[in-house]
Amino acid sequence: MAEPSQLSKYIESFVDSSLSPSQQAESLEAIASLLKNNQLTIETLVREMEGYLTTVDNVIRSRGILLLGEVLVRLASKPLDDATVHSLITFFTDRLADWRALRGALVGCLALMRRKSYGGMVSGTDAKAVAESYLQNLQVQSLGQDERKLCFELMECLLERYPNDVASLGDTLMYGICESVDREKDPHCLMLTFHIIEVLSRLFTDPSGAPDFSHELFEILSCYFPIHFTHPKGEDLKIKRDDLARALMLAFSSTPLFEPYAIPLLLDKLSSSLPSAKLDSLRYLSDCTVKYGVDRMAKHVQAIWSSLKEVIFTSPESDLSFTSESLEGLDLPKNEIAAEALSLLQKLVVQNAKLSLDLIVTDEDINMIFNMISSYKNYHEIPSEIKQRLHAVGRILSTTAKASQESCNRVFECFFGRLMDTLELSARNSSGQPDSDESTLISKRCNHGALYLSIELLSACRDLISSSETILAASSHTEESWKSLLQSFSPSLTMAFCSAFICSSKDTHDADMYFGVKGLLILATFPGGYLLISKTVFEKILVTIVSTVIVDHDKILLWKLALKALMQIGSFIERYHDSEKEPSYMRIVVEKIVSLASAGDISMPFPLRLEALSDIGTSGQSYMLKVVQGLEEAIYANLNEVYVHGSTDSAEIVTHLLRCYSDKMIPWIRCAKGFEEVLLQFAINIWNQIESSMVFSASQTNQRGVLDAMIKAMKLAVASYSVEKQNIIVQKSYNLLISTISSPSEELFQQGRFQIAEEVDNSSGRDEWILSLFAAVIIAVYPQTHVPNKRSIVSLFMTTLLKGNVAAAQALGSMVNKLDLKSTGGQTSSDCTLEEAIDIILKSSLWIFQKNCSNIQAKMIGVREAGLNNLCNGVGRWISLQIHAIVGLAWIGKGLLMRGHEKVKDMTMIFLQCLQSSGIANISNQEKGVSENNYELDLHHSVMKSAADAFQILMDDSEQCLNREFHAVIRPLYKQRFFSTIMPLLQSLVVKLEPHSRRFVFRASAHIIIDTPLVVVLSDSKKIIPMLLDGLSALSNDVADKDVIYGLLLVFTGILMDKNGQEAVSDSAHTIVDCLIDLIQYPHMMLVRETALQCLVAVSRLSHARIYPMRTQASTTSCDKGSRGSQESRSSRSRPMQTSMGINCIKKSTSPMPSMATELQ
Repeated sequence: MAEPSQLSKYIESFVDSSLSPSQQAESLEAIASLLKNNQLTIETLVREMEGYLTTVDNVIRSRGILLLGEVLVRLASKPLDDATVHSLITFFTDRLADWRALRGALVGCLALMRRKSYGGMVSGTDAKAVAESYLQNLQVQSLGQDERKLCFELMECLLERYPNDVASLGDTLMYGICESVDREKDPHCLMLTFHIIEVLSRLFTDPSGAPDFSHELFEILSCYFPIHFTHPKGEDLKIKRDDLARALMLAFSSTPLFEPYAIPLLLDKLSSSLPSAKLDSLRYLSDCTVKYGVDRMAKHVQAIWSSLKEVIFTSPESDLSFTSESLEGLDLPKNEIAAEALSLLQKLVVQNAKLSLDLIVTDEDINMIFNMISSYKNYHEIPSEIKQRLHAVGRILSTTAKASQESCNRVFECFFGRLMDTLELSARNSSGQPDSDESTLISKRCNHGALYLSIELLSACRDLISSSETILAASSHTEESWKSLLQSFSPSLTMAFCSAFICSSKDTHDADMYFGVKGLLILATFPGGYLLISKTVFEKILVTIVSTVIVDHDKILLWKLALKALMQIGSFIERYHDSEKEPSYMRIVVEKIVSLASAGDISMPFPLRLEALSDIGTSGQSYMLKVVQGLEEAIYANLNEVYVHGSTDSAEIVTHLLRCYSDKMIPWIRCAKGFEEVLLQFAINIWNQIESSMVFSASQTNQRGVLDAMIKAMKLAVASYSVEKQNIIVQKSYNLLISTISSPSEELFQQGRFQIAEEVDNSSGRDEWILSLFAAVIIAVYPQTHVPNKRSIVSLFMTTLLKGNVAAAQALGSMVNKLDLKSTGGQTSSDCTLEEAIDIILKSSLWIFQKNCSNIQAKMIGVREAGLNNLCNGVGRWISLQIHAIVGLAWIGKGLLMRGHEKVKDMTMIFLQCLQSSGIANISNQEKGVSENNYELDLHHSVMKSAADAFQILMDDSEQCLNREFHAVIRPLYKQRFFSTIMPLLQSLVVKLEPHSRRFVFRASAHIIIDTPLVVVLSDSKKIIPMLLDGLSALSNDVADKDVIYGLLLVFTGILMDKNGQEAVSDSAHTIVDCLIDLIQYPHMMLVRETALQCLVAVSRLSHARIYPMRTQASTTSCDKGSRGSQESRSSRSRPMQTSMGINCIKKSTSPMPSMATELQ
């Protein structure tokens, strides 16, 4: 048991109002913990608190009662006996009359009223006593917001948990609640009051018991409609306007007794000019219509229909969107008010079909539209006002028709025949064929207004059947008139829709194409097999659309519409498992489209063929398998032509095919799951084909695009395999590799330049393809995948990359990224660990190209010195080999950098030494340079540029390799660590170099700054800004550096957007303004000029003392240069961005840095 003295301290601590809220809360939790752990009983607590609960000191008494109430809140799940619960609720009920302690009494009552039955709950008698005390003692609207909220929560609890007990209070309860909720304005309290009225209304559904209560309650509710809810922006309210509007709506519809008052009010507000009021009125009417019932709503149907018609007819929408994206529905651009009106109309039709349908089919405005549409053949000839009403009629009839079978029959009987007469179509005769002459029909344009309305009705019928739980059963009722009408006119309708876009007249409009394709699409996607649309009609539709895709590829809109329609038909068949239509679709559509991949006798451009092929495939799994199979067969056939005959035409075709396979097929197969075997077989077939091609005529110059596309497809396919499947393809490719190409011996790497160069040049075209494809496999495998004979593969890739084979360099980088750090138990002599692979790379003579290499070993001191000096001495005329070597080292370094390996420093030092000219400047020991051995360098500037660009390879996020898609090992924050390590070295190196070399150091540092996360640059912005500015100045003279300059400006933009960055900018204000003024005149790239101008304007607005002297110069330059820049922008680009100074600038939408818009507005 708890010590009385300790308990007294806890009680005193909570009651003492001078203590902090946290101290009071700790005392409360301590007391609750004692009770939960049975170290204290509630009876003991009450006895100990007796003096606090009954004292005449108002403050102490109120704190004591609040403490008891809060303790009970925390004991909600602790069982209490009935006697204890009764005593406590009686005490708190009496305390409701004590207004000074009211908060504690309300908290205590709520805690007890909310208790579950298993833990001891308040009896119905006690609950009624609480309600009586509440109604007698509380003047709710005179209380503060917190107390009012507690009062409403208590009443809500009483009504929900003890409805029968409190209902016996009758008028006293109702009028007491009316008084307590009247004129409430707080959002939290209003949510409770609306719910209280909703629950109360359900208690008294018999008007004889309380004849006036509904009017009183609705008077209170009506004051709040429509909800107008605003609050200061600083307030963080969880309750939104929509929450309040919904709570009020539920109160409106809570009882049919509100009907005489609610419906007239809602109809009146429906004419409001305020969109939110109009929208709320429609939503409330929908809810009330359903809940009030058919009998009470019957007398309002005509008034509601008139109001709805007015809303729909005056909808601001005017034109249809004739695009392929809108084929899924003829709906106009979304209008919330019109959508709610149509939803209400559908509910009216469902609830009272006869009365609603009588009003609709006899409506003068609707019938007037049907009389007028025959006057306008072309959609674009229809005046905008009539067009708007036409759309309204279409939506009204569509909504009505799909409400029920009865409404669909009525609408078809009244309107479908009139539309067919306008279109001059006839039903099928006794022989089953239409009376119309097909050749005559094709040669003339159908009435667009009638076509539009016909499509709306057909779409409604289709949706009605699709929504049925059992489609076949719903379609088998032949007594339904709309189905017999549809069956009779479907052949004529098909020809009419065909004529809409087959018509070859020069004045064919978008509407012709859209209505024609949309109509055919709807007819083809009726559920229920061939019960409604015959097989003949369905196949004619497919043949027509497929012919359009193949022949009319020069009509862009029609082609896209037709292709989209075929996709939707295929998706429909797949979704509804329509076994009757699937064979026709497969034969007419899929097989024909698949044949386009290998057909050479049609004029359709090959990219469009592949687009059609991939789109049809994505409409269903069974279709995709067929498409993939056809695509692969075309790939193999064209590859064979490339291998055997060196066909340029086949090379172009297979390049397109492989890109389609990579970009469309492989991503879909990955998402579909379960098709890994398909991709595995594709890769195996590629290897089998190249293995069997002993005559290889593919030349590097003409077929390079083919090889690149094959590499990409191979990488993506292998990356999607499991480790087990990857092991299969690695072994397959390795077996072909070793049977074709001999691995370079280790002695070769100790020989000189000529031997290595000769080995590089001796490789054949077929060898290069095999090596490149094998490199693609290595790039894409998991680290756990077994790669045989790693040591020989590393050596092979080292020689191959010297020929400029980037795939080999990337594969070598991937290998060092994924190799094990330590040897495994089953490792053989041909395998190697990461450390062994790095030793092979750095200790070899791969990088030595001088004629005299005999003294190289004597010059080497350590592994880093060897790798550095071998490359640095490999100069002379072999510039291309040097560049290829640097690129290879860059990819190797990237693999090490991403996994966080320290040997990346060796690669980095090689690049830094290459950036130095003639050995004048070197890196000191303290800067981790290659210290004592300083050799003279005489590198060509292109080699130095490659060394600078190596830092871009290191830092850039590559899509070709070393990413998550290809399972690279990536250590978190590797860019940040490299940035913090290398930037001090570059900053110190700049000071020591001559101008010729300094430019390349700035280029290297620019790549690092651009590709480092902005937050890291911002953290060191004071040191980075001088380097960034020097780089902008040094690189501005060479057009080859324009992209680098633009990237640096984007980084500077990000710095300007940051508060800490702005402080760093102020420290270099003079230099920044001068640099930006120079860049505004940059001749090689408009984006550089515009971005510099934006930055200059932003700098001029910084409120720092150092900026102020420069403001006049910056503003004057901005105005002078901006006026000329704006003319140039308007003449060459179409997206001006205006600043407050009247300057038009272009904002690069794909910029990775934050926009400067907020600075310039």
